[in-house]
Amino acid sequence: MPEHIRALVVILVLAGVVFAMARRAAVDLIPQNDFTRRRNLWFVLTILAFISHSFWVYAAVTTVILSVAQKREHNPVSLFFILMFLVPPAQARIPGFGLMNYFFDLNYVRLLALCVLLPAFFSLRRRADTLGFGRTWPDKLLAAYLIMTSLLLLRETTVTDTLRQTLYQFTDVFLPYYVASRALKNLSDFKDALLAFVLAAMAMSLIGLFEFARNWLLYSALINALGMEWEMSSYLSRGGLLRASVTTGQAIALGLVISTAIGFYLFLQEGVRSRLQQRLGALLLAGGLFAPLSRGPWIGAAAMLMVYIATGRSAVKRLMLLALVGVLALPVLAIVPGGQKVLDLLPFIGSVDVENITYRERLLDNSMIVIQRNLWLGAFDYRNTPEMQSMIQGEGIIDIVNTYLGVALSYGLIGLAAFVGFFATALYGIRKGMRAFPNKDDEMRRLGRALFATLAGILVTIFTVSSITVIPVVYWSVAGLGVAYAQMARNLKRSKHTSPAVTASAHLQLR
Repeated sequence: MPEHIRALVVILVLAGVVFAMARRAAVDLIPQNDFTRRRNLWFVLTILAFISHSFWVYAAVTTVILSVAQKREHNPVSLFFILMFLVPPAQARIPGFGLMNYFFDLNYVRLLALCVLLPAFFSLRRRADTLGFGRTWPDKLLAAYLIMTSLLLLRETTVTDTLRQTLYQFTDVFLPYYVASRALKNLSDFKDALLAFVLAAMAMSLIGLFEFARNWLLYSALINALGMEWEMSSYLSRGGLLRASVTTGQAIALGLVISTAIGFYLFLQEGVRSRLQQRLGALLLAGGLFAPLSRGPWIGAAAMLMVYIATGRSAVKRLMLLALVGVLALPVLAIVPGGQKVLDLLPFIGSVDVENITYRERLLDNSMIVIQRNLWLGAFDYRNTPEMQSMIQGEGIIDIVNTYLGVALSYGLIGLAAFVGFFATALYGIRKGMRAFPNKDDEMRRLGRALFATLAGILVTIFTVSSITVIPVVYWSVAGLGVAYAQMARNLKRSKHTSPAVTASAHLQLR
């Protein structure tokens, strides 16, 4: 039996276990028919990927299926989230047929955006209750960032390629942000979307744990079976242990996806009636976060948890308790079987791959020198500078493992200011929206706490990784959720100043 078919069997069994165990908890949060329809679609598109033997066949059939599915879907963000990590985002080039070298690169996530988010974009634009783009500060800063980066591409490439890159900006950045920030109108919409992301991450968690335990990357054979090549799909180890990556192609990308799901789960778990299922879900996501052995997402998840606690009731007491648990866990790990191996993997105190931390420190120092030479607008050829050339690793590459440095090197402080300002204003909007719900136990406030903590954790994590594979789509989407939450809170606050009847109606709609 071919390897990719054996891998398919394992994936279907593992995912089947996750969806079966999650069904009861899921129907506490969303209608059962929504859960069933999306679960079935997940299995159909997964099976199709493994038996197509051609990316173009898969893309053609998937386009037809998604065209039908999105017409039946009331929440396009949920559909996008649950399917986003289905297939590795390896790229296939659409040929130019003599008119040009090629039209553009297509990958699975981009295909999903075109089939699900693009129709939603046109539909939302026609709705009278959709906030126009450019009305919020995140909108303005995102527009400034996209226009600036597109124009600066002309320094290094042709007009044709600049148009191509601009298309990628539209599909990979604008569409996820716009639809996430406009499609969600009430609390049930948010539960629906966040649950879809968490369900996808739970399936990835169990698959990742299998990869870690069995030393087998289940999706690596799929790329070859589809007739594609992808430099990201490779076996990486840490401390003699395989680092799981599932469909993301990189362990650290998988870690960021799972940590994001943990942030969402902090809110969703309160809506699950069974305490046992709450704990099982948390345990599965914790295992999924461990499987990639990526320390950046571990730090991001820790920051996420601390921010969530800090914005809730009895914050100081709970933070002190969390710190005490962390301190006491270290000596316990030192004496339990296998605990020392875990300690060696931890950032800052572990002994495994300490050169990665040293590399990041050197990258920061050298990048600051290069940035100062092209302070405002950056430079496209920064990799050719002596400081960057000294950072070449054994693989012959210069790995800019810091998203903020990558932006500053390419687009200068102006580009970095727009990038950071976008996320800062999104965070401020969430925080401002939370003030509309002074009761810290209010469900709406807990949603704001989870979104604020999740976005903050992502911003910590991307300090340790470049924007590779699915990472950018995740952080632009989560920022969009934050903007949607701020707008929802603003509408509710405005309705409170109208009439009691309108207020009651709005509150019922949010529920």
